[in-house]
Amino acid sequence: MKKNSTGPSRRAVMAGTALAAVTTTGAAAGAPSGGASGTARAVSGQEPWEPVPIPAQVPVTEYQVPVSGGGSLWCWDTGGDGEPVVLLHPGSGSGESWPYQQPVLSRAGLRVVGYSRRGAHNSVAGTRAEADTASGDLDTLADQLGLDRFHLSGSAAGGPVAVDYALSHQDRLLSLTVSGSVMGIMDAEYEELTSALQPDPFDDLPVDFRELGPSYRGGDRDGVAAWLEINARARTSDAFPQSLAHTITWSALETLTLPVQLITGDADLYSPPSLMRLNAGHLQDVETHVVREAGHNPHWEQPAAWNRLLLHFVGRHRG
Repeated sequence: MKKNSTGPSRRAVMAGTALAAVTTTGAAAGAPSGGASGTARAVSGQEPWEPVPIPAQVPVTEYQVPVSGGGSLWCWDTGGDGEPVVLLHPGSGSGESWPYQQPVLSRAGLRVVGYSRRGAHNSVAGTRAEADTASGDLDTLADQLGLDRFHLSGSAAGGPVAVDYALSHQDRLLSLTVSGSVMGIMDAEYEELTSALQPDPFDDLPVDFRELGPSYRGGDRDGVAAWLEINARARTSDAFPQSLAHTITWSALETLTLPVQLITGDADLYSPPSLMRLNAGHLQDVETHVVREAGHNPHWEQPAAWNRLLLHFVGRHRG
């Protein structure tokens, strides 16, 4: 079942095009392939950062994609003949989380697909006992939309799903981007480290404090309010946690040979740059980027910088 639409409802503002990012590119130091460490490169705009209205959204087609156990995934698709890129939302968001990416990526020639996972906005969770894994649902969606090979980008809680999908269907991906995510890695040493970064009462703090960097919270109050609106309707009453198909470990990451891009914000409380670099050391073909003045959601907080990174990476790894 589908309907034509001009896109999910959006009321937000975006950061301007003059954004600053510190970018580290190239193979990660200590990667299994033996690649050299990356080169630090500062990219800075000269104009002050001022919030501006988001671009007009391009028309999309909306679907409800049936999945196992009576569930369905709300999906929007810009269509077209360009290479597909699928966007996996954070746990604090949904398929609504991409107003800054949808028109920019589409006008760059890509077919852009966003969707809400089970139990997120406009999707139906179905029966937990009969539900597929989150990455299995993604494969069902890709089949339903006729995606052959595609680029995959997972942010925050979408990151483990993206990695899990790559471990199952590496041959179906042109590239993998993981942004602001601890990646679901289960090694005891890593879990101890991430737990130390989130001491009690971390989970009781306001969600915007945990997920949005202080520079953004202080500089774009309207943008924070718009993000909170999406967060408020992100989870449905029937939501439940989905399992993964794989146990994600550093050794599992080392089996991936596809090109991987890791992005994080310099103020990310969950996945700071040091953690991102640690994980990059277990990937064979990887580049890393740190977006300045951003927390756990650089795609929202500094969209111009984030979009440039994704478009450049995708452009170098076309099928």
